[in-house]
Amino acid sequence: MIKVCIVGCGKIADAHAGAISLIPNCEIVGVCDNEELIAKQLFERYKIKQYFSDIHKMLELTKPDVVHITTPPQSHFEIGRICLNAGCHAYIEKPFTINSSEAAQLIHLANQKNLKMTVGTDEQFTHMAISMRKLIRDGYLGGPPVHMEDYYGYDLGDEQYAKAFLGNKTHWLWSLPGQLLQNIISHGVAKIAEYLAGDDVKVIAHGFTSDFLKRMGEHHLIDELRVIINDTDKVTAYLTFSTQIGLHDREFRIYGPKNGLIINQDHHSIIKVPGKNYKSYLNAFIPLNFSAKQYRQNMSTNAKLFLKRDFHMKSGLKQLTELFYKSISDAYPLPISYKEILLTTKIMDSIFSQIHAEC
Repeated sequence: MIKVCIVGCGKIADAHAGAISLIPNCEIVGVCDNEELIAKQLFERYKIKQYFSDIHKMLELTKPDVVHITTPPQSHFEIGRICLNAGCHAYIEKPFTINSSEAAQLIHLANQKNLKMTVGTDEQFTHMAISMRKLIRDGYLGGPPVHMEDYYGYDLGDEQYAKAFLGNKTHWLWSLPGQLLQNIISHGVAKIAEYLAGDDVKVIAHGFTSDFLKRMGEHHLIDELRVIINDTDKVTAYLTFSTQIGLHDREFRIYGPKNGLIINQDHHSIIKVPGKNYKSYLNAFIPLNFSAKQYRQNMSTNAKLFLKRDFHMKSGLKQLTELFYKSISDAYPLPISYKEILLTTKIMDSIFSQIHAEC
């Protein structure tokens, strides 16, 4: 039996508690939040054994195997350090830490203590992301990846909603080095980092404030981002974050020497893109029919998952959590390598330093 605690009982903690409850042979033995009432409400709704407002007391009394850290990112490093020093493995929500220096220190401490950590970039573990990873492993791309593109559309809502967000300057997002971007783009950066060959990458980033925000008097929050990334093996990637493009989808594309793959996070779809060309007019019919057939297959798969009650927005969180627990109990490999975690934080450091230099 794996004993689990959760630190930070806000909105994302609900998703964690729900995912953990679906995994056999584990139990949430305690939850903790600085605001005791917030911890109590999670404790009551998920029938957890105990709740706390002091992390040290929780760790001492419950002695968990794993702690899920679902607090604002500014506290991840310190809480992660406390948990590791208490002998606990740690699942840290994204972004892992606020910079790569903190990430490297935590990973070094985990290795010293012979403990394990992971980060909550759960979009890498949805049904279609797992299918994509298997296709790549089986050679569908025809070789190592050559190029990737990640698009993340983010809906700020109407002006009334946006003004409410912009007016709350006490929210923890505002004090992050990357502000709004840092809490979101780690998903996209992590997807790219997984398939980069080396640790040494070049990053070119351009960020700016949209006219939509400027019309409301906000001239400092960056809500548009364009990034070019390449590694020492000349694998390239584009990352786009936008609040203003009308299509608010999240899509990842990866191309190899022969074929490509496209996953759409919002449509729950994976599409094969064969590199084969057909003669004459056939090129205007056969590829389209192949794509149409795949979309129908994706729709059928989604319907089956829905009927099995395995079709929900945070399905990747459950899969990632279960794989992390197996790495602890059954010596499985970590679901996300420390190399990927460090590379993700390094790329994000570079992005934020460049866009701040532009301002």
